[in-house]
Amino acid sequence: IKILDIIFSSFAIICCLPIFTIIAIAIKLESKGPIFYCSYRAGKGFRIFKFYKFRTMILDADKKIQDLKDLNLYSKDEKSPLFFKIQDDPRVTKVGAFLRKTSLDELPQLFNVLKGDMSIVGNRPLPLYEASSLTTDAWAERFMAPAGITGLWQVSKRGKEDMSNEERILLDIEYARTRNLKGDIIIMLKTNF
Repeated sequence: IKILDIIFSSFAIICCLPIFTIIAIAIKLESKGPIFYCSYRAGKGFRIFKFYKFRTMILDADKKIQDLKDLNLYSKDEKSPLFFKIQDDPRVTKVGAFLRKTSLDELPQLFNVLKGDMSIVGNRPLPLYEASSLTTDAWAERFMAPAGITGLWQVSKRGKEDMSNEERILLDIEYARTRNLKGDIIIMLKTNF
């Protein structure tokens, strides 16, 4: 599967160069700051790598998480794994909202795939604060699969507010246990890139 990731990501990067340029200009016209958002994520086997996306939020958005924690859509139970997502996040820029809605903000992850940090299909690489809450025996199995741009939970439950932390992780574990080329192709076909 690794060779397919390299071929697919190389081809996609070349095809998307004009889109990269347009997005970069739009981000720069709307707000000051970098074009790309880089953060450290935990992937397969808890391996930490630098993760790339187009910047969709205001500068220093990560520093405002504590101020917005009451708006988190995921469980706030201290015993549950920590995931963070806000409906209509006030930190998101107008260009960023469009990029997120169309998933264009994910395009730089093709470089992560080309570098071998990620695969096209896998479990989402997690920010370190989320990954650290999944180090128990019950949840760690989700890290046996490669990190991916798209995956099982994205195509089966993405955007549904009723998805619990546990349900999301169980889908990741299911993918880790049953991963195969046929399944990856089906997930890719169901993904709205």
